[in-house]
Amino acid sequence: MAADDSVLLRTDRDGVRTLTLNRPARKNAINPQLWRELRDALRDAADDRDLRTLVITGAGGAFCSGADIGTGDDTHPVRKLQRLTDVALALHELSIPTIAKVTGVAVGAGWNLALGCDLVVATPESRFCQIFSKRGLSIDLGGSWLLPKIVGLQQAKRLALLAETIDATEAQALNLVTWVVGADEIETFVDDLADQLAAGPPRALAQTKALLNQGADTTLSAALINETRAQIVNFAGTDAAEAYAAFAEKRSPRFTGGWPPK
Repeated sequence: MAADDSVLLRTDRDGVRTLTLNRPARKNAINPQLWRELRDALRDAADDRDLRTLVITGAGGAFCSGADIGTGDDTHPVRKLQRLTDVALALHELSIPTIAKVTGVAVGAGWNLALGCDLVVATPESRFCQIFSKRGLSIDLGGSWLLPKIVGLQQAKRLALLAETIDATEAQALNLVTWVVGADEIETFVDDLADQLAAGPPRALAQTKALLNQGADTTLSAALINETRAQIVNFAGTDAAEAYAAFAEKRSPRFTGGWPPK
C-alpha cells in the first residue's frame, strides 16, 4: 500500500487490485495530483499481467465528490481537461473487469468515474448527482457517452440538465447501479465479486468486455465478425481446453490465460 498521506492508495490481493481515492476531508474530490496518480495507476494496471480485476473506491465514507474546483490551478483549460480525458480512456480501455465500490456520494466526474467501471456496487446511503449544470459547466469524464447508453437519451438529459440528486434505489432502477447492498456487507460482497471475476478466464473475459463495448456502436454483422475473431483466439488458448476438461472431470476449472495450448 502507498503511504498514508498519498492521495491514491493501492492494495493488491490474489490478482485483485483496489485503488482508493484518499482525500476524505474533501470527500475525495479529485485535484491535479490525484488526476495524474489515477491516470498512472490505470496505465500500470493495463501493463500488469498478473492482475485480473480492478476495484475503485473512496476513503472516509464517500466515493468521489467530483473534480476539486476549490483548489487553485492556473493550468490552461485544455491541459486541465486532458487530465480527465486520459483517465476516462485509460479506464474504458482497461481489458480486465472493473468494479466501482460506492459508499456515500458520487457526484459529477466522480459519478462518471463509477459509471466508467463495468460493475457498480452501492449502499442504500449512496447518493448520485450529475452536478455540472449547478456549477455552470457541461458534463464531462465521458458522461455524455455513458449516460445515454445506460439510461437512454431522455433520462440522460433529465439527469444532466436538472442535476437532480438520486438515491441508490433509483440509480439501480435506471441501471446505473448493478447491486445495492448494506454498508456492513459491501466490503465482503465486493471482495467475493472481485474474486469470482479474478478466477474467470482472463482472455475470454477481456474479449467479452471489448465485444460488449464495441457492440454498442456497431452493426450486427460487424459484431458477429468480431465475435468470431475473438472466439478463435479463445479456442487457441489453454482456458477453453481447461474448461472442457474440468467439465468432464466434474471439478472447477483453473484458468490461467495460457498460450499456446499444451
